[in-house]
Amino acid sequence: MSKQAILGAIRRSLGRDPRDSYLAQARLAEHPRGIVPERSRRDRAGQLALFQEQAEAVDATVVRLAALDEVPEAVADYLKRHNLPGDLRLAPDPELEGLPWADKAPMLTVASGRADPEDPTSLTGAFAGIAETGTLMLHSGPQGPTTLNFLPENHLVVLKASQVVGAYEEAWARVRAAYGPGALPRTVNFVTGPSRTGDIEQTIQLGAHGPRRLHILLIEDEPEAGAGEEGA
Repeated sequence: MSKQAILGAIRRSLGRDPRDSYLAQARLAEHPRGIVPERSRRDRAGQLALFQEQAEAVDATVVRLAALDEVPEAVADYLKRHNLPGDLRLAPDPELEGLPWADKAPMLTVASGRADPEDPTSLTGAFAGIAETGTLMLHSGPQGPTTLNFLPENHLVVLKASQVVGAYEEAWARVRAAYGPGALPRTVNFVTGPSRTGDIEQTIQLGAHGPRRLHILLIEDEPEAGAGEEGA
């Protein structure tokens, strides 16, 4: 039995009008926006401040850097401050691989590729940062294996100020613009703070199902982060 026949049988059993499928297709094609929270409607400086505030509220840490080439030293400082091993697994992203690791972080052992269970720390990029909840939008692909987001206990993320948007609706609009009609990444993950659970006696435990630390390196790549229009 074909897919259409199966779906048709399900619609009939539910008493659905066959035209409903066309309405659903039209809705998917038009991408109507949902409600955008008022708190995300800020200027650029306000959105960046909101992103940091919301991320830190859920136990992520955020450091602001003036330029991308400051990342190696900032990573080394973070690992040293938390007494963590100097082994770092990079996303196989040419922008991250091309940073001056040997010059600015010579004590680190840096490798790139998919994460292994024994990797203590990963460093990845992000597709977007969502100010309304301090959430990172990460997607899979050759330059961003999903294992890097979840296997290591410590996840460090490079996020550019220009990638921060006010609301989820804007982040999805960027994905559609980047990939084109009818195409999406295989996996899109939303990460808000370190992994946590309250299943055991209602006590929050970090690192239950993924990293116990989430550290965001926010790169000020916009000429004037305080200038610009309010978020849509």
